[in-house]
Amino acid sequence: MVFTFSRGLLVTRKAPELIVPERPTPREVKQISDIDDQESLRFQIPLLFFYKNDPSPSMQGRDPVKVIREAISKALVFYYPLAGRLKEGYNRKLMVECNAEGVLFIEADANFTLEQLGDDIQPPCPYLNQLIYDVPGSEGILGCPLLLIQVTRLTCGGFIFAIRFNHTMCDAFGLVQFLKAIEDMARGERSPNLFPIWQRQILNARNPPQVTCIHHEYDEINTNEVPSDNMAHKSFFFSLKGIKALRNQLPFHLKDCSTFELLLAFLWKCRTIALKLQPEEIAKVCCIVNVRGKSYEMDIPPGYCGNAFTFSAVCSKAEQLCKNPIGYAVELVKKAKAQMNEEYIRSAADLMVIKGRRIKFSTRGNFIVSDLRNLLYKVPKQEWRAWNSCTNMLAAVSYGKASRRAKGVDDSRICEGFMQH
Repeated sequence: MVFTFSRGLLVTRKAPELIVPERPTPREVKQISDIDDQESLRFQIPLLFFYKNDPSPSMQGRDPVKVIREAISKALVFYYPLAGRLKEGYNRKLMVECNAEGVLFIEADANFTLEQLGDDIQPPCPYLNQLIYDVPGSEGILGCPLLLIQVTRLTCGGFIFAIRFNHTMCDAFGLVQFLKAIEDMARGERSPNLFPIWQRQILNARNPPQVTCIHHEYDEINTNEVPSDNMAHKSFFFSLKGIKALRNQLPFHLKDCSTFELLLAFLWKCRTIALKLQPEEIAKVCCIVNVRGKSYEMDIPPGYCGNAFTFSAVCSKAEQLCKNPIGYAVELVKKAKAQMNEEYIRSAADLMVIKGRRIKFSTRGNFIVSDLRNLLYKVPKQEWRAWNSCTNMLAAVSYGKASRRAKGVDDSRICEGFMQH
């Protein structure tokens, strides 16, 4: 199949195929956690990774499609639930039927170089649908492949690695862990350097469930939602000079806030102004907080590949947020992060079960941000040199990421969904 999408640029795709684990894997049913299982995560996320040509002699003649296809099959031996299919049990509880049906894979060739794409590789990439083909019937949550991967060769010798994954199966950390396993297999390792750990019961609700915290992130707002087709996806770049100028507007006791807190507060305020909410309407900011590590005493082991995050939210009346200095928003952002603890996480899981997993976050006036600045440095190079990464996700969700726009100049970038005027 040949597809022309701009300036004579062509992508030729072969028919989709299923990649199965290289060796037999257990046939079993595995439940996912109550954090995995929330309604807000029942969607697919596409990601694009761009790789330059590597001119080194060791890489000459190596076909990225062949290398990656074989590495995926080997990695699925260890990540065999990803080759299965989701189904629902009692009370809509999701579980994985580990049947080794496989993940979707598409081989493609382009008639252009990476350089010809120019700034279009920055999110939101306008060519997403050509670089990761939405195979008919594959976009569902139940009974569909959990991964869709397309590798597109470029005429310069580079390639584009695109992946779409079911968010109920893993978060960004879990996905990167799987991609690292593919990298290990591509390098000839017999097993991943970090073995996957299932243990989804760690983030299940308590018995009996008991909601002990206030969860503004799931508050129902009785107003019309913002239509997703009325949102413009934009990337905003903040130089060190720009960040310093923002920090200079803060009162002394807030000047030590993190760069992420500062930019999040600034964009929350700007976004709320652009949305033109009524003065008494509630504007929310939700920080997506990773609960791995020692900070939250959740005993999540290294290698845990499920969703291990929760939302922490604070609210403000739109008029107060828009008219107050930026320090007002920074104070609220810091409050959102400070209220996160083990009890808050347990309470969120309990809330999912009590509400029958149907509860989901609202989008109107709700700014949801995830800090991926450190994580994306861990994306595999797969022996080729990673050039950039691009996300095209929900209009309601934004992502913070470190970026390098000019030699020697580090910027922080937040890719934001912004209301059109």
